[in-house]
Amino acid sequence: MSAPITPLVEPVVPVLSTAPAASAEVLRPHAEEAFAGELAALAAQDDRPRPERWRMSPWAVATYLLGGTLPDGTVITPKYVGPRRIVEVAVTTLATDRALLLLGVPGTAKTWVSEHLAAAVSGDSTLLVQGTAGTPEEAVRYGWNYARLLAHGPSREALVPSPVMRAMAQGMTARVEELTRMPADVQDSLITILSEKTLPVPELGEETQAVRGFNLIATANDRDRGVNDLSSALRRRFNTVVLPLPESADAEVGIVARRVGQLGRSLDLPAAPGGIEEIRRVVTVFRELRGGVTADGRTKVKSPSGTLSTAEAISVVTQGLALAAHFGDGVLRPADIAAGLLGAVVRDPAADGVVWQEYLETVVRERDGWQDLYRACREVAA
Repeated sequence: MSAPITPLVEPVVPVLSTAPAASAEVLRPHAEEAFAGELAALAAQDDRPRPERWRMSPWAVATYLLGGTLPDGTVITPKYVGPRRIVEVAVTTLATDRALLLLGVPGTAKTWVSEHLAAAVSGDSTLLVQGTAGTPEEAVRYGWNYARLLAHGPSREALVPSPVMRAMAQGMTARVEELTRMPADVQDSLITILSEKTLPVPELGEETQAVRGFNLIATANDRDRGVNDLSSALRRRFNTVVLPLPESADAEVGIVARRVGQLGRSLDLPAAPGGIEEIRRVVTVFRELRGGVTADGRTKVKSPSGTLSTAEAISVVTQGLALAAHFGDGVLRPADIAAGLLGAVVRDPAADGVVWQEYLETVVRERDGWQDLYRACREVAA
């Protein structure tokens, strides 16, 4: 008879960085560090029921993502701008035994929402598996310290737990980014974890059983090339929430302006006068090209091969701010965003180049007040 399986449920201590958690030298602090004050204020005033091992109630998690004002006057900044029901469904999914799959085209804030959900629920967004074409099964399950393995054979001391395994043992939230970029056999290693809530370690005759509070957030998109479709068995283990593109131009302008401001402060870039006007131009260009029609609905335009996401708009404007700060007079102008627009739109020099030239000549050139942007884009293209 085989030996009984002993549950391996002791908390596994992760390897921690020796750098200070909230160091001013960190280029991009984790969400739980950057918004520690808001998280603490929410937790302190949250008197609603909390699921096991959650730092705050589902209501408080949703408030953290969507923003609001607490009874003591503390302002919670919005982390996600979109339909409230989407956030509510995502949060309540994590309070059940089903995992959460955030699905959407590139640039719809899937990773951003995933990070902030984990930070609010578990206080730790770092239990992360990054999906790529080369992600091995060990990244999802566990690996081995081969020096110890060769010297002493399989043992708990030689086992190297994955972020998912650590989350199971500690009752926390694990994250898997770009799930569909991982090979199909690596994806399917999640099936037993999500359905049975256990991770067998046959080499030791043991298993890690998930304790209450454990769940998993995965992100995926179906537009980029090189993706692997999820098997029906794995997809059934997830509750899928689709994150849409911003509904209106004003909403997208607000998102871009907020994120550009945050990035600018982290990079010590000064606030550029007139920036909102150029942000609105970038957003308008992106929305018209990806929608295939101008904002007034009168002129159809061709769409380029790229996605032209909100995240790319943020990148274009941030690059423009850097140009204005370091090589200009500090005022964000069309010349500062023209190169970024060209790089974002023209991914395929042959096909996208024609699309961009036609858009410049038929839309930008003829639009009142956009002649300066037209000239700047023509100069860059030349």
